[in-house]
Amino acid sequence: MSNPLWVTLVVGMVAAAIFYFLGWFLTRKVGLSKIARADEVAATVIREAEKEAEIKKKEALLEAKDEWYKAKVNFERELQVKRSECQQTEKQLAERESALDRKVDVLSKKEKDYQNKERALLAKEKAVGLRETELEQLISVQNEQLERVAGMTSDEAKKILMENLEQAARLEAAATVKEILEEAAHNAEKEARELIISAIYRVAADHTVESTVSVVNLPSDEMKGRIIGREGRNIRSFETATGVDVIVDDTPEAVILSGYDPVRREIARLALEKLVADGRIHPARIEEVVEKTEKEIEVKIREAGEQACFDLGIHSMHRDIIWLLGKLHYRTSYGQNVLRHSVEVAMLCGIMAAELGLDPIIAKRAGLLHDIGKAIDRDTEGTHTQIGVAFLKKYNEISEVLNAVEAHHGDVPAESPYPILVQAADATSGARPGARREPLEGYIKRLEKLEELADSFHGVAKAFAIQAGREIRVIVENDQVDDVGATLLSSDIAKKIQGEMEYPGQIKVTVIRETRAIDYAK
Repeated sequence: MSNPLWVTLVVGMVAAAIFYFLGWFLTRKVGLSKIARADEVAATVIREAEKEAEIKKKEALLEAKDEWYKAKVNFERELQVKRSECQQTEKQLAERESALDRKVDVLSKKEKDYQNKERALLAKEKAVGLRETELEQLISVQNEQLERVAGMTSDEAKKILMENLEQAARLEAAATVKEILEEAAHNAEKEARELIISAIYRVAADHTVESTVSVVNLPSDEMKGRIIGREGRNIRSFETATGVDVIVDDTPEAVILSGYDPVRREIARLALEKLVADGRIHPARIEEVVEKTEKEIEVKIREAGEQACFDLGIHSMHRDIIWLLGKLHYRTSYGQNVLRHSVEVAMLCGIMAAELGLDPIIAKRAGLLHDIGKAIDRDTEGTHTQIGVAFLKKYNEISEVLNAVEAHHGDVPAESPYPILVQAADATSGARPGARREPLEGYIKRLEKLEELADSFHGVAKAFAIQAGREIRVIVENDQVDDVGATLLSSDIAKKIQGEMEYPGQIKVTVIRETRAIDYAK
C-alpha cells in the first residue's frame, strides 16, 4: 500500500513541475510578444515624430524665408524712398544755389550802381560846398554893408527883432487864452448847472431821512422790572444774545438800547418789542425770540439790497455785494440813510451819464457801490473807500467802478469820467436841503472855523459865512489888496478850507473889494 502512495506523490510532483515549466514558458512567450509589439509602436511613434519634426522644420524655414523676403522688400522700398528724397533735396539745393548765384549777381550789379551814385553824390557835395562857401562870403559882405548902413551889429538886430516878436506873441496869446478861458468857464458852468438841475429834477428826491431807532417804548414802568428780571438775569441774557447794552433809567415808559453795530441794535429793538408785546420774558424765551428776529433781519437785509438793484435796473450783482448793500439800510451818515443815499447817487450818476453820452449802467453801478465800504468799516482798518475797493476786487468788479469808489473823495486821481460823476452826485445828494442833519453845536463850530480861516489872511477886513456854511464872503481892505490880489486871495482861502476842514458838498469863496468916495452937501 505504500508503493502506490509514493507513486502518486511522485506523479503529482512531476505533474506540478511540468505545469510550472509550462506556465513559465507561456508567460515568457507572451511577455516577449508584448515587448516586441511595444517596441514596434515606439519605433512607429518615433518615426512619425521625426517626420512631423521635419515638417515643422521645413515650415519654420519657409516662414523665416518669407519674413526675410518681406523685410528685404520693405528695406528696398524704404531705400528707394530715401533715394527719392535725397534726389529731391539735391534738386532743391541745386535750385537754391542757382537762385543765390543770381542774387549775388544782382547784388554785385547794385553795388556797382551804388558806388557810381556815391561818386556822383560826392562830386555834387563838393560842388555844393564850394557854392555854400561862395554864398557865405557874399552874405558876409552884405551883412557888413547892412551893419554900416544901420549902425548896429547883426546880433543886436536879431535881439531887438526877437524881443518885439516875443512881446507881440505873448500879448496875442494872453488875449486868446483869456477869451477861451472866459468862454469855457461860462459855457461849462452853465451846462453843468443845467445838467445837475435836470438830474435832480428827474430823480425827484422825495426820500425820507431815516435813522436807526434805539429807544423802545414800554406800556408801563412795571415792564422795566420784568425786563431786568430776578437778580438781573433777563437783562444779562438779552445783552449776551444781542450784543447791545440795555440802559434802564428814569425815562418814563422807555428803555434805551446802546450798541455800535446798527444791525445788532435793530435786532435788539425788534426782539425787545416782541418780548414786551408777548409778556413772557425769561432767558429761554429771550434766546428764541432773538434767534427768530435775526433770521427776519437777514431776510430784510437781502430784500433791501435786491430792491435797490431792481429799482436801478442793475443785474448780475453777486449775492455777497447785495447782502452788504442791504446792511447799508441800517447805517446812517449825518442822519441820512446810507442805502437811500447810494440809490439817489446812482440815479443822479445814471442821468448825467446818459446826458454826456457815457454808459449809464456803469455810472449807476459806481454810484450804488461808492459807499459799500461803510457796511464793513467797523470790522476792518482803513477808510471806507479802501475797504470797499478791496472787497469789490474779490468779486472781479470792473476797473471803472473800482476807480470811482476809490476816487470819489479825491484820495486817488480819476482815471475816467465816472469818478467825477460820482463826486458830483455824492455832493448833490448830501447837500440838498433836508438830506442830512447836523448837531447844532457842530454846525455853529463849523461856521466859526470857516470865518476864522478867512480872517487869518492879510488884508481881510471881515468874513461872513452864509447859506448854512455853503458860501463864505470875504471883504478886503481896498488899500491893502488890489484886484489881482483879490483873485489870488480867493484861491488861497479855498485851498486852506480844503486842507483844514471837512464838509459835505462844496463851499463858495467870494472876495469883495470896493472903493467908496463919501462927501456931504451942506
